[in-house]
Amino acid sequence: MNYLETTIEKLTSNILEYLTKAGHSVSLDDVLFEKPSNSKHGDICTNIALKYANRFGSNPSILAQDISTFLTSAQIQYVEKIEAVKPGFINVTFNAAFYSHLVKEIIHSPNAYGKNDSLTGTKWVVEHTSPNPNKAMHLGHLRNNLVGMSLVNVLQWNGAHVVSDTVDNNRGIAIAKLMWGFLYHMKKETDVPTDVQYWISNPQQWYTPEEKGMLPDIFVTECYVFGEGEFKKDSNVENIVRNLVVQWENDDKDVRFLWSHVLSYAYAGMNRTLARLGNHWDKVWHEHEHYQEGKKYVYEGLEKGLFNKLEDGAILTNLEKYKIPDTILLKNDGTSLYITQDIALTAIKKQNYGADKLVWVIGPEQSLAMKQLFAVCEQLGIGKMRDFTHVAYGYVGLKAEGGGFKKMSSRAGTVVLIDDVINEVKDKILERLNEDRAGQTDENTKNISEKMALAAVKFSILKSDRTQNLTFDAEQSIETTGDSGIYVLYTYVRIQAILRKAQSIPSVSDHIISGLEIDVVKQIAHFPYVVNRAKEDLSAHHIAQYMLELCSAFNSWYGKETVLDGSEREGYKLAVTKAAGTVINNGLSILGIDTVKEI
Repeated sequence: MNYLETTIEKLTSNILEYLTKAGHSVSLDDVLFEKPSNSKHGDICTNIALKYANRFGSNPSILAQDISTFLTSAQIQYVEKIEAVKPGFINVTFNAAFYSHLVKEIIHSPNAYGKNDSLTGTKWVVEHTSPNPNKAMHLGHLRNNLVGMSLVNVLQWNGAHVVSDTVDNNRGIAIAKLMWGFLYHMKKETDVPTDVQYWISNPQQWYTPEEKGMLPDIFVTECYVFGEGEFKKDSNVENIVRNLVVQWENDDKDVRFLWSHVLSYAYAGMNRTLARLGNHWDKVWHEHEHYQEGKKYVYEGLEKGLFNKLEDGAILTNLEKYKIPDTILLKNDGTSLYITQDIALTAIKKQNYGADKLVWVIGPEQSLAMKQLFAVCEQLGIGKMRDFTHVAYGYVGLKAEGGGFKKMSSRAGTVVLIDDVINEVKDKILERLNEDRAGQTDENTKNISEKMALAAVKFSILKSDRTQNLTFDAEQSIETTGDSGIYVLYTYVRIQAILRKAQSIPSVSDHIISGLEIDVVKQIAHFPYVVNRAKEDLSAHHIAQYMLELCSAFNSWYGKETVLDGSEREGYKLAVTKAAGTVINNGLSILGIDTVKEI
């Protein structure tokens, strides 16, 4: 437990003591401290009086004043001033010793600063990304992936045990279109039969991605787009594709071999992109392994009277008490739907991991489907509604010519692939670096530009509230000033340069602090709050916005103060500098962004 947590714990226990003596019943969780919206209102504040005055039959301003008086009399270590302000807030200001101790604590345990144990003992499963293996990954997948990965990090920093997983949607009509598209579109000669058995005997008569000079996921995308187009306009092709699905369902070994072959290209492409992003999953669920399992849950629910069987034989939910529309669980021919498979997988996750919370990072268009899934799982006894959470996120658009939002569309040709986005940003960064280095591009410069490009793209996506639509602007993402990941990296590099020049940091005395660096240290002190708030909102954008505030405070101080000035305060200024660098590094790690030592 760090100095901030210890001090807040003492404040909280004293508030509870006062309220208990006054005959009021409150719990530890009722007392929350947060960062004031205005720094003039202290370092932390609580609205406990404002929140519960009516319940206690008290005036909030008077209750706040009474609590403040009691806290002041307690003479809590590291607290300089406690003040009650209308309409019922209690503001707390720390003393200089608090900040000196905090800086020393960060330097002593850099990797621990910002972490807490609020979720210790809880198990979470976070499902994210889950791209269909029939197309290259685009900007929408990128936001899903970054929201998911950063959420896993946020939860872990709050003490949770987290399993990250994904679903490989590797079966069904879409995959059959891909298979047929490959057989027809990638033949080297037009007179080669579009036939599975012939392909197995003569694979050399079909192109590989290497022979076409294409990345494997682009190769797969072309096959799928062709197959999808022919499926829509040619009934014969539609029949062939649907028959491929039937043959696959019947475990036809030749069709299964073709299926494995084309998917190997898709996986190669996706894995390349995901590795570039630093993606990690603890578990990949392959749809073909569990998609039939959901049927038994549906039939059990039907027997128990939870669901209704329609005249045509289809099985329908009964969600009237949840006040959401019903949905089909099984078709009249007995085939399963996405919700059927999701029921089974939810049960498997609950059983395998003993999860307290299951989270799905999925677009807002799935909001109703998620509510229906959660309700059905509660009806079946798989878990409670409160165990399940849908983490939605807004759409990602391109910057339109007028500067507004332009939604991506496959038909309009405005779908932008993840690799293309990163490559565009990387090229812009390389161009700028080459200007600074007289056109000399070595391997180190390329590596730095790759890290900077990833930082720019990730930060640009994660800095916005995940629920909002966002417009990706490549030029803005690499600005060296303002709200960009590059600005944060530049600040970090500046800090590392100062520390390298200093070589070592002397011990820090307890009370040396001035008005110049206090804003930086106060920003540093708020990092644990931000980590907690990111947990509460299940959104890492709080971390990104905090990074910008901290960097702004540091650069403002750096512009006014010479750190290496040989004065008696140089050691403390170096300590503040190192602490700021530590917090930037920790914040970026939550966002999944690697730092660089030089630019």
